[in-house]
Amino acid sequence: MTTNTLLSPTIISNEMLMLLTNNLVMANRVNRTFENQMGAKIGTTLTIRKPIRYTVSEGAALQLQDITEPSTNITITNQSHIGFSFGMSALTLTVEDFSARYLDTAMEQLASRIDVGVLTNISSVYNEVGTPGTTPNTFASLASVAQRMDEEAAPQNTRTLVLNPKAYWSMCAALQNTYVNSVNEGATKGFLAMICNFEIYMSQNIPTQQTGTYSGTPTVTGAGQTGSTLVTGGWTAGLSGMLNVGDVFTIAGVNAVNPQSKVSTGSLRNFTVTATASSNASGASSISIYPAITTTGAYATVDAAPAAGAAITVISGASGANLNKNIGFTRDAFGFVTVPLVMPEGVDFKAQVQHKGISLRVVRAYDINNDVLPTRCDIMWGTSTFYPELACRLTN
Repeated sequence: MTTNTLLSPTIISNEMLMLLTNNLVMANRVNRTFENQMGAKIGTTLTIRKPIRYTVSEGAALQLQDITEPSTNITITNQSHIGFSFGMSALTLTVEDFSARYLDTAMEQLASRIDVGVLTNISSVYNEVGTPGTTPNTFASLASVAQRMDEEAAPQNTRTLVLNPKAYWSMCAALQNTYVNSVNEGATKGFLAMICNFEIYMSQNIPTQQTGTYSGTPTVTGAGQTGSTLVTGGWTAGLSGMLNVGDVFTIAGVNAVNPQSKVSTGSLRNFTVTATASSNASGASSISIYPAITTTGAYATVDAAPAAGAAITVISGASGANLNKNIGFTRDAFGFVTVPLVMPEGVDFKAQVQHKGISLRVVRAYDINNDVLPTRCDIMWGTSTFYPELACRLTN
């Protein structure tokens, strides 16, 4: 006699976690190396130490240098869940039937929510290439992203390029003559191919950048400025929201340097705006920027401080434009962390499973007031930018 085996909480949770990870795009390609801390109560904030950089000295005499250990934080603040109901009869289905009926769409939506969160980190990326308003559809578009990342000494491995649908399919058409059947073997969701050392994916969740309503002829006010605030003038007077967070600009005569050799790359350094900037009645504005202007030492970012009157060019697009910000990056550019949630008591159905740095909890309990069996699937997570220099926007 054949007997049916009821689907258990662990079986269902594992199926959910598999579906979730298969539907993730961004969160699957970023740093998730904190899984070894998932079993501990780590609190709401993790501190990630960045690599220490040094300067090379010449000659026999010892030249000591102070060690500065940079770090960044990732805060676990997001609790995202999907709620639904299923009865006892559903537990007699095969796991495939149960997935098709209850889980597939739910996990797609949860994965989309997580990817949207990870993609918000793009506003902290300061490197940007491409032509605002023009869809990238040439090999040169890919090469420009790769070149900028090479100039920033980004590792060649684990490179990913995520494009919005319009850019993705335009790129497919542009690269059709480079198609090789073997690169399509084992392809995953939204995956084009590996070209220019990039694994190329498509995501409908690529964010747009609403540029500020800037105008005027902006210049640097005062020579030799360094640090994370730039004093400027020449903007149209009285502009509120002149530059938005994530807007990118360059300064004439201020080039980027390779972070390892400190040699100028010959490309103007991109700076991203970290706080909304406005101009006063005389057209002046103090702009918060990243990276900080640093001309010497192990953490130098530019080959020279800006000259007085150096021209400022906003490269994020036309004033008030709303543009897509595709993103090329390596795994360590961004981080994604989940932590286990507390398991409740007094429920008839519960499980928490972990795999590849992701923790997922499923709980079902009887609601006596409404005579239903509500079920919820939760993930507690956080995301942050670890190394913005390891990423580059491709605007369109």
